[in-house]
Amino acid sequence: MQHTDTGAPFTAMQTFRRRYGALLEWVVMALMVLLAVEVTLGVVFRAAGKSLVWYDEVASVMLAWLTFYGSALASVKRAHIGCPEVVEQLPAAWQRWLAIVTQLLVIAFFALLGWMGVQIMGVLASDTMVSLPDVPMNVVQSVIPISSGLIVVAEFTHLVDLWLARPRAVSAAALADGLH
Repeated sequence: MQHTDTGAPFTAMQTFRRRYGALLEWVVMALMVLLAVEVTLGVVFRAAGKSLVWYDEVASVMLAWLTFYGSALASVKRAHIGCPEVVEQLPAAWQRWLAIVTQLLVIAFFALLGWMGVQIMGVLASDTMVSLPDVPMNVVQSVIPISSGLIVVAEFTHLVDLWLARPRAVSAAALADGLH
């Protein structure tokens, strides 16, 4: 069992979050490499006078996927925008409850986004990409419900940590870090 900087052992949730983050890092890195290869191929073929008809559309889709999966990774790492200065002004008990309510709101938003993404996939079932007619648009748009689900999992792990933390044991900076 590994230990944190304070010498305390990692909790099961922290271990899960660390492994989950590592998996998302690999997904994001793979998307970055694929996007770089695809753009490089597009430039090379265009310079050779044999432009790829699918280059622009696929690059746009890959950039969107990178953005959505990168957001899931940012959620795991607590790298979203927060307002720690405002939260630190509150009494400690209020800070914890504000963080919990905020986590619940973020989870609700992404659950709704994921559900709506699934609904949209049904609408797009008969559409295809313009430059690659064999690729259905619902596959392209699947990034919305999938990344929303990934974000919900990440946010839930932080919610569990907030819920289980003793009110006095939680620092203002740690709580503010959990606000989006």
